[in-house]
Amino acid sequence: MRNAPVDNIVTSPEFDSGTSIQDRTYRLLREMIEAGKIAPGEKLLEARVARAFGISRSPARIALALLCEHKLITETAGRGYQVAGSPAGEAKIAHLDTVSLTTEPQWQRIYACVERELCKRVLFGAVRLTEERLAEHFNVSRTVARGVVARMHGVGMLSKDPSGHWVAARITTERINHLFEIRRLLEPAALMHAAPLASRQWLTAAYERLSGQIARHRCDKGDMDAAETDLHIDLLSLCPNEEIRIALARTHILFIPTRYVTDRYLKTPEHSIYDALKEHRQIIGYVLSDNIEMAVQSLQDHLQEADMRWLQRFNRVRTMKLEPVPPYLSPLQA
Repeated sequence: MRNAPVDNIVTSPEFDSGTSIQDRTYRLLREMIEAGKIAPGEKLLEARVARAFGISRSPARIALALLCEHKLITETAGRGYQVAGSPAGEAKIAHLDTVSLTTEPQWQRIYACVERELCKRVLFGAVRLTEERLAEHFNVSRTVARGVVARMHGVGMLSKDPSGHWVAARITTERINHLFEIRRLLEPAALMHAAPLASRQWLTAAYERLSGQIARHRCDKGDMDAAETDLHIDLLSLCPNEEIRIALARTHILFIPTRYVTDRYLKTPEHSIYDALKEHRQIIGYVLSDNIEMAVQSLQDHLQEADMRWLQRFNRVRTMKLEPVPPYLSPLQA
């Protein structure tokens, strides 16, 4: 019997990618381009975007890179980007109205930037993070930098070495296999306990979200992140066995790259995203129809495929050259 109200399902704030400053910058610029407020051929400069929106240059840079990846703008031979399309006259720098996007806490404004950097760096090797340099780089206080580091420590991205330095360990195939082994052992049990407690209203909404994402024939940035959160975090959080929930929380680090599926190092092939979304919908569908046995079997199959998809990242980045390391990170010798 399903008796848990939908309000019992809580979304963890660190998985709410839609609130990050670079996401909002990207969406705002995209809306302005699509509405014609920024005309074809006009130039967008990182410094101008940062100044107009009251943000640092780092999220402005990421937002412009995303627009470039989505072919809304192109990188110019000189500096900046040019809006796609034929200009009506001589190309000029776009006029941007002053808009305040910094309504979120300071730590949250830089968290996603640092998280993204760490996610791709640890595919190549271990790195050390220096709080003082982090604060200087983003022009924030040490308290704000300390908040970012504390949150990253809380989700398992950072730990302290014997000398007291903050380090992010290299992500290895062995560690990925170990984390997925935990998931294969515990998630099916968690689903069996959680499924009868999930409200039909929530399950229907999750199923419809997945159906809409699949039907759009395009993968928006937050689709995979939302799907992972719905199934593997929010639904399984209803499991009454606290020990299982605590153990599975250690595996949530595997979901972080899904927030950055357009990043050249962290991206997932589009066909793989569609496959994963369909697998999620099948599992939710079985739960909706009270076929828990098939839901568990589908989850087990999905985890096997997810493990293989994750490991494909290593094959892809093995031949790639990494960009220069930001000043707040330093590579560690193997």
